[in-house]
Amino acid sequence: MSKDTNNKLQVELHVPDFDIVRDFYGKLGFETVWDRSEDTNADYLVMNRDGVIINFWPGNESVYQQSYFKQFPKDTKRGYGVELVITVDDIDAYYKKVEVFANIVDPFVTRPWGLKDFRIEDPFGYYLRITERHDITDSGYAVPEGVTDPNS
Repeated sequence: MSKDTNNKLQVELHVPDFDIVRDFYGKLGFETVWDRSEDTNADYLVMNRDGVIINFWPGNESVYQQSYFKQFPKDTKRGYGVELVITVDDIDAYYKKVEVFANIVDPFVTRPWGLKDFRIEDPFGYYLRITERHDITDSGYAVPEGVTDPNS
């Protein structure tokens, strides 16, 4: 099952420091596609790892004035309630690489749907699931009936 999902969604994470992004996501194997860093609200960073593209916007103080985000307290954890899924080819080797620098928040296990994964928190509080490459549109990856906690 090595077919990958063809997804047109673009993800944009609001972060306060592109240097930290470049370092952390670089260690995850992401490379900069393009970067506009002029310390303005027009700054933008696009990173890619094997077709997984994440966009970063400078979530500085101006983010708290944005029409949607200003309704939340400033101390709300970034990415609360969101899980970003990153697929990799050799998850065993990838885990060994990542465990030395990342905050592992959920252990490396085989899930009830048959895929190995682990979960980490990035330096800004975003929750990332690292999992084996698969086609999520294949219903064979649904949580089996009777499993009440899909994270176990």
